[in-house]
Amino acid sequence: MIKPTLLIVDDEKTIRDGWRAALEDRYDVYVAEDAATALALLEKENFAVLLTDFRLPNEDGMKLIARAKSLSKPPVCILMTAYGSEELAVEAMKRGADDYIAKGRMKIDELEMRIARALRQRTLEVENVSLRQQLDARFGVENIIGQSSALKEVLELVQQVAPTRATVLILGESGTGKELIAKAIHQLSPRAKQPMVTVHCAALAPTLLESELFGHEKGAFTGAHERRVGRFEQAQGGTLFLDEIGEIDASIQVKLLRFLGERTFERVGSSRTLTADVRLVTATNKDLRELVGKGVFREDLFYRLSVLVMRLPPLRERREDVPLLARSFLRELAKENEKPVNDFSEEALQALMNHRWPGNVRELRTAIEHGIVLSRTDKIELKDLPASVRTGEGALSAMSLPGAGELNVHEAEKQLIIRALKETGGNRTHAAKKIGMSRRSLHRKLHVYHLEGF
Repeated sequence: MIKPTLLIVDDEKTIRDGWRAALEDRYDVYVAEDAATALALLEKENFAVLLTDFRLPNEDGMKLIARAKSLSKPPVCILMTAYGSEELAVEAMKRGADDYIAKGRMKIDELEMRIARALRQRTLEVENVSLRQQLDARFGVENIIGQSSALKEVLELVQQVAPTRATVLILGESGTGKELIAKAIHQLSPRAKQPMVTVHCAALAPTLLESELFGHEKGAFTGAHERRVGRFEQAQGGTLFLDEIGEIDASIQVKLLRFLGERTFERVGSSRTLTADVRLVTATNKDLRELVGKGVFREDLFYRLSVLVMRLPPLRERREDVPLLARSFLRELAKENEKPVNDFSEEALQALMNHRWPGNVRELRTAIEHGIVLSRTDKIELKDLPASVRTGEGALSAMSLPGAGELNVHEAEKQLIIRALKETGGNRTHAAKKIGMSRRSLHRKLHVYHLEGF
C-alpha cells in the first residue's frame, strides 16, 4: 500500500537524518532544512504530516504551520522544540498545530504513536465532513430526478451494484447523466467516505492523460519540473471515474489492463511499483464493441471494464420525466439568475414534452435557462424557449414511442400526481414537494384532474 507522506523540517542535519531513518519504514519521508524549502515542498506535494522544529532559520515553525494550514489540503502539523513551555504549547495549538512535542525527551515509539493518533483524528474529521455531505444529499439516487420506469430500472441497478467491488461500465448518449450515475454508485458504496476522482479522458492528449492518471517523477519528460501524484493515488480507497473511456489510446489501455489485473502501476519516469485500492467506474457514448471490431479498443480491456454494464435511456425514451426535470431546473436556475419565474405556460410545457432532446438532459437544462433569461413574467411562455424547441424542430412523432399519441402534457402531469400521492401515502404536502410544485398548485391540479378524493 502507498505510505503516508511525511515532511520533517529541522535545521540540524543529524536530527533530520535520524528521524528520517527511524520513520521511513512507515512513511514516505521528505526533509527540509528551513521554512522556505519546506513551503516549496508543501505546495508541490500533498503531505499527510508536517513535523517541524520551532527554531528555524529566518522563520519559526509556528509560522510555517500557519502557512501549511492555509493550503487547500493541509497536513497534520506537529511542532517540535527543545524549548518546551506551557505557553508555547498553547500558542502552537492556536496557530493550528495538531500536537506539540519536546524533542529532547521524545522516544521514537512515542513519536510514532503521536503521529498515528493525529492522523486518526484527521481521518475522523474527514469522515464527519463526508457524512454531513451524505446527509445533505441523503442517498445518491435521490438527487436523480425522474419517475419513468426506464429510469427506475437504472436506479434499482445502481443500488444493487454500489455495495460491490465490481468494475462498472456506463453507456449512454451525451447528456444522459452518466457522471451523476457514477456519483450515485460511489455515494451508495462502502467507499463513500473516501474520494471520488473524475477524469474526462477526451480532454487530454495521450501523453498528458498518462501523467494525469498515473503521475510522474521530476524530469520524466520535458516540462516535468516536479513530481506529480496521479489520479489513481488521489483516489486511494475510493472511486476513480473515467469518462469517455473510448478515447484512450493503446499505450494507456495496456496500463489500465495491468491495473485491473494486478492493482499496480508506476508513475511515468519511475520503476517503483505502486499499489492502489481503487474502484474503477467508466463511461462512454461510443459503441466499444464496434471499436473492438475495428482494432481501436482492446477486447481484453473491454471485458475487464464491462463486468457490470449499465445503459442510460435517452430523454426521448423517458418523456414523462420532462416536466419533473423542467420544474427542478426552473427552481434552480430562476434563483441563480435572480428572476421571479416559477411556472410554465401550457404551450411551453407541451413544447418541452414534444421535443426530441438530442442533447438529452443537458440540452433541456440549457433550454430552461434560455427561457428564464428571456421571460418577462412569472411564467416561461412558448416564445421564450429556443427556436428548435419552439418551432417543433426535432419533435417526437406520435409513432416514435409506444403510446406516445396519448401522452400529452395533461396526461403526463396527471399520472405524475397520482404516482406521487401513492408513493407518499396520500400526503399532499409531501407529494407536492416530490413533484416540485407548491401545495396550493397541487390542490388546484387535483380539482382540474378530478382527483380531490384521492
